[in-house]
Amino acid sequence: MSTESTDQTVVTESSAPAGAPAGAPAPETVPATRQTVRTDRQTTTTKPGNSEMARRIIVLVFGLVQVLIGLRFVLLLLDAREANALVSGILDFSQLFVAPFEGILRTDALNSAGSILDVTAVVAFVGWTILEMIILWAVGVFRREPA
Repeated sequence: MSTESTDQTVVTESSAPAGAPAGAPAPETVPATRQTVRTDRQTTTTKPGNSEMARRIIVLVFGLVQVLIGLRFVLLLLDAREANALVSGILDFSQLFVAPFEGILRTDALNSAGSILDVTAVVAFVGWTILEMIILWAVGVFRREPA
């Protein structure tokens, strides 16, 4: 949401008529001027449109999925203890998003001294990113640009 405020100041000057009586000599005076100052303030608040809100929600959801898969990748690579409740929860929850991509490659993971390079997680990360780009493109097709 953006707010735009515009101030417009108008200054007007008018001269007051000299009030000298008829037939009297005119004293040398400067005519009095009256100054009027008026300030108009206009505030406009704009909100994102429906397609922009949809785009933001899509980016948020897919970003959370990508962070979860990234955490899975790092935890397995660093040989984190799966007995820890936090590590176990992250690995179990991220399995939901990695499972559709299992079996795409011949090797799902590479093991070395306890560390696991989860190739399936890398494929899942790329797959979810491509799916996000396709959905964002589809939302962008229906986006209406201001004239």
